Amino acid sequence: MQFLNKELAGEKGIEGVRKLALDSGLFLLVDKDLEWTSFNVIGKMRGILNIKKIGHAGTLDPLATGLLLLGIGRGTKKLGELTGLDKVYSGRIKLGATTESDDREYPEINPKDCSKISSEDIEKVRKEFLGKILQLPPRFSAKKIKGRKMYDMARKGQSFERKESEVEIYSFEIIEFNNPIIKFKIHCSKGTYIRSIARDFGDKLGVGGYLLSLRREKIANFEIGNAFTISELENIFGD
Repeated sequence: MQFLNKELAGEKGIEGVRKLALDSGLFLLVDKDLEWTSFNVIGKMRGILNIKKIGHAGTLDPLATGLLLLGIGRGTKKLGELTGLDKVYSGRIKLGATTESDDREYPEINPKDCSKISSEDIEKVRKEFLGKILQLPPRFSAKKIKGRKMYDMARKGQSFERKESEVEIYSFEIIEFNNPIIKFKIHCSKGTYIRSIARDFGDKLGVGGYLLSLRREKIANFEIGNAFTISELENIFGD
């Protein structure tokens, strides 16, 4: 498994990188910008490298930033081996309201007073999320029902039944609680929806909550510090 890094990019140049990707395959770590979709990143990389065969090992919501793991050329064939990896996220939960999407894509609804929520309350609820838990995916998610993505049906106002799935939370750290904002860091299994955790955290406190911001910092042992931004890739290869 060979990863594209600055040294390799400088040594090979764009034509050498293309040849390596097409002959034996490459992997690339990208730091996704806010409001970009994962497909936007793939489309941009296809343009930069002039290679159509590019895929990712796990999507990231447009309102999240951070680590995307891409396979390039023959590297796409090995992406299936990397989709089940655990992940680490940091982010913020806002208490005292909910949204239709469980994040800030939609306006706040159901406002409630959360001024009496204490750090002790937060700690008690935090512990309830550790280990194996069942969670209901957000209505606005890429999860499919009979081949259709839930967010497509949700945006059309269509009704559908969601099913709970089991995920595992290996660690859940509260970095800071400045009411109504909770800053956190979480290490979780594949398939965990952090928006669902934010929603359920607020529900357990009786005041509602939603995900205000999210950043993916790690995918297994792959770290955000080793990732390229799109701007860096454009500067290296030109665009």
